[in-house]
Order: sequence, then structure tokens, then C-alpha cells
Amino acid sequence: MKRDADGRILLGRWDYAMQTLIVLNLIAFAFETQPNLPEPWPVIFDNFELVTVILFTGEYLFRLLMARPRSAYAFSFFGIIDLLAIVPYFFALGIDLRTLRAFRMLRLFSLVKLARYDRAIRRYHQAFKMIREELVLFGTAALIVLYLSSVGIYFCEHKAQPEKFASVFDSLWWAICTLTTVGYGDVYPITAGGRVFTFFVLMVGLGFITIPTGLFASALAKARDIG
Repeated sequence: MKRDADGRILLGRWDYAMQTLIVLNLIAFAFETQPNLPEPWPVIFDNFELVTVILFTGEYLFRLLMARPRSAYAFSFFGIIDLLAIVPYFFALGIDLRTLRAFRMLRLFSLVKLARYDRAIRRYHQAFKMIREELVLFGTAALIVLYLSSVGIYFCEHKAQPEKFASVFDSLWWAICTLTTVGYGDVYPITAGGRVFTFFVLMVGLGFITIPTGLFASALAKARDIG
């Protein structure tokens, strides 16, 4: 039992160390994009990248050798993410996929085995299962409203702003920003009809935000009561 406990402690420390390494690697990648980095920072970042790739490669090979069957890990979601995290370095494809390592942090929830995270994940999963039919129906309705909003603003604004609302597809960007209540302001109506139509779309957008939030909050409360 003591050996098992020591093994879990070592595994937990390894997981935390990998988490820290992943975060530091992402921070280093962000700093690498800074123009005119003074010496010796470019060399330091390159060496740090080499060390992290070696560790990530060792971890990938270890998990691949320990997996039974090996194909189960190799073709799993995290197995593919682990491979994508190291392949670009060795093949120098010119496409930087290092930001995909952020997905590796999701494995901490299954490896560290913290009880509170496990229970929380089960509750969220159970809540989504409770309302999945409602979410599918809501998503379908949202797509329909999005299309109708694009068509409506097109007819309201096309003549006044033919360059911004050239087609229904061009109007789709406005509809997305308006329904989600983001409103970037890069495309907006200038006609009276377009502004009235926008008002109603905004009201619908507010409802589209509150409805799924309320459904999920209710389902999550039920999941918590269940256990």
C-alpha cells in the first residue's frame, strides 16, 4: 500500500511539473513573437524549446510503451495531441503547432485524480446529458434565427450600404455580432428600417443568451442534488 501511495505521489508531482512546463512553454512562445528580442533571449528560448520537446517526446514514448493495446493510446485524442506537440519540431514544417500543447493540460483532470475535479466533471457531464435535447433544439432555432436576421438586414440595408451588405452572406457577420450582443460596430444599419429591425434582433439575442444559461444552471443544480 505504501508503494502504491508513493507511486501516486510521484505521479502527481510529475503531472504538476508537466503542467508548469506546458505553461512556461506557452509563455516562452508568446515572448518569441516579440520583435527585436535582445540577445541572448532567442538562444535561451531555442534551448528551452529543445528541452521541452525532449521531455514531451519521452513522455509520449513512455505512454505509448505502457499502453495496452498501444493503438488505444496512439489513436486517442490525447495521444494525437501529444504527437502533434512534438512532430513539428522534428520535421520543421514551418507551421508552429506548439499552442496545441494547451490541450495537454486537460489530461491533468484524469491523471491527478483530484476528487473535487472528478465530481465537478461528472456533474457537468450529467447536466449536459439532461438538457442535450433542449440544446439541440435551441441550436437549430439559433441557426434559423441567424439566417432570418441575415436576410432581414440585407433587405433593409442593401440599397443604402451595398458595399457592406452586398449579399446575405455578407450580412451574416452583422447577424452573428448582433445576436451574440457583441456589436463590434464595424457594420451597422443607417436606415430607419434597419435600426428598428436591429432592435428586435438585439432583444432576441438577449433571450438567446439567457435561455441556455438558465437551462444549464437548472440542470447543474439537479445534478448536484443527485450526487
